[in-house]
Amino acid sequence: MIASIRPWVSARLSRQLYVALGATLTVLSIAFLVLFLGYYRGRLVDERARTSAEINDLLQVSLENAMLKRDIEGLQEIVARLGTRKSVKGVMILNTKGEVRFASDRSKLGQRFDITAGDFCARCDLTKGGNRGTTFVRDGNTGGILRSVNAVANREPCQQCHGDIASHPVNGILVVDYDAGEIKHEAMTMGLAMTGAGILVLLGGATAIGLVLQRSVLRPVRALQEASSNLAKGRFDTHIDIGGHDELAQLGNAFAFASRQIESQQKELAAREEFLQTLIDAVPDGMRVIGPDYAVLKVNRAFCEQLGLDRKAILHKPCYASSHRLSEPCAPTLVTCPHYEIGRNGRALTCRHTHKRADGSEMLVEVSAAPLELNVDGKTVLGIVESIRDLSSDIHHSHEHRLSEIGQLAAGVAHEIRNPLSSIHLTLLAMRRKSSDSISAEASDHLDLMEGEIDRCIQVTNRLLRLSAPPSELPELVAVDSVIPEVISLLKAEAIATGTQMQLDLAPSLRVIATDSDIRMLVLNVVQNAFHAMPSGGKLTIKGRCENDNVVIEFRDTGCGIAQMDQPRIFQPFWSRRADGAHGTGLGLPICREIVRRHNGTITVESEPGVGSNFIITLPWAEASIEKT
Repeated sequence: MIASIRPWVSARLSRQLYVALGATLTVLSIAFLVLFLGYYRGRLVDERARTSAEINDLLQVSLENAMLKRDIEGLQEIVARLGTRKSVKGVMILNTKGEVRFASDRSKLGQRFDITAGDFCARCDLTKGGNRGTTFVRDGNTGGILRSVNAVANREPCQQCHGDIASHPVNGILVVDYDAGEIKHEAMTMGLAMTGAGILVLLGGATAIGLVLQRSVLRPVRALQEASSNLAKGRFDTHIDIGGHDELAQLGNAFAFASRQIESQQKELAAREEFLQTLIDAVPDGMRVIGPDYAVLKVNRAFCEQLGLDRKAILHKPCYASSHRLSEPCAPTLVTCPHYEIGRNGRALTCRHTHKRADGSEMLVEVSAAPLELNVDGKTVLGIVESIRDLSSDIHHSHEHRLSEIGQLAAGVAHEIRNPLSSIHLTLLAMRRKSSDSISAEASDHLDLMEGEIDRCIQVTNRLLRLSAPPSELPELVAVDSVIPEVISLLKAEAIATGTQMQLDLAPSLRVIATDSDIRMLVLNVVQNAFHAMPSGGKLTIKGRCENDNVVIEFRDTGCGIAQMDQPRIFQPFWSRRADGAHGTGLGLPICREIVRRHNGTITVESEPGVGSNFIITLPWAEASIEKT
């Protein structure tokens, strides 16, 4: 019971004050009652003892007179009548040996009492004579008696019967028992009355004190508590007005001033925080700040976009949870962990990691990490700041750069070759119309040959222009069986230079929904990669077919092949190991993979060192997609 009440009391200051005040007043009331009852009881006992002493004196006089007159029956009558009084329980006259000679209760006649025993009269010494005493004696039947004992002194007229005064100072012992229950009842009644009056006074005082506490202490404290709660919730505009000029009023004024100061500082901190966040959000690369416990303390918009996660899903979570989808830190023996390395030597570093996006796809990134001193709980600790660059963006930029270079080349070709060829073509047409009758058959054949070759040159320039054309915003229907021969025609000179034979085996209707320039760049990169694998010449076979609602294109070469350990790395950006010994950019195959992924396809490789490689590209077949729609 007490255990359940204690939390309820401790929850409110007012309850604690009232309980403490009530407990204090209760203890004081009980102590006052005990002291008053003891004091009042003592006064009653003394009063009864004084009264009994007066009665005993009168009784003793009557006793002496009766004894002198030898009126034994009269003495017995006096004792019997005295015993019938309301407040008197019994009267006895004992001789010096303790034998009952006269008693209001005749059944006690002849009984002997040890007048020296404590139970008889603990405070009386009757052996020396002339003493009297009054005390409470326990009585199981009556609930207790007040016993008054008086020694009847030997006097000169009594010496005839009782002997010399010097040797017999006491003739007898007068014992009067009074009803103690009446005394206790009276004391208790008066005590309860006084206690009730005291309780009323205490309740009145407690009420007055409670009202004062409520107005002067509890109400201001409650106002301060509510203001503190609002302050903790960020409501710094809370108004508090306690009133008065006492200490609590001064505390309220100081609290209000501190609240305004905190509000001003919070606004300043919020402005700085917003500026810092805006600043790092403007950085194109991903950024994050990591604390000593691996928790991400700060992150910019670019990093969230890289992973496809909301900012809340990254902040205050372990760095390895958001970027690597792990439940524990990365093993420093397997990967280069910036957190571990910087914590070990304190130096900046750059490394490459594979991050996982929210959709489960992987992303190759370059991480540049540097140490950063952080203030945590008043202590300076070592954290790190990371700049994360998505290498796939480099692939995209390289792809665009390559398209731009080819576009510039095509524009140059169009300017230097296509336009003059077009002029020559128009001139030939004019010559044929003006002198068609005068030209011999042999000259006409030569003109036809010249016109055909000029058309071929113009078609080459058109293919270059289509290869370098900027991608359209919307996908289009691309005939792969037509695009591949056009791209191959641009590479015939390079094939002849390397001694490479090319064979096409393309089924009809190989159409996909894609971007024409992307498909051309895809074919160009894969074919050139095959040329690089056959520096001394070889054979490249390109096959195309429809299979399981997909367009499947195979590029099989007879080059040097790819080692098993290198096959997982060939699609990583900037990784290059060409058979011709040249230093490549390492972006050709990564660009191919990005193009295929963008069009919901796949690219895989089958290779055997010394035998050759087979790159298999799978793209959704346009006709199957249309039929399903």
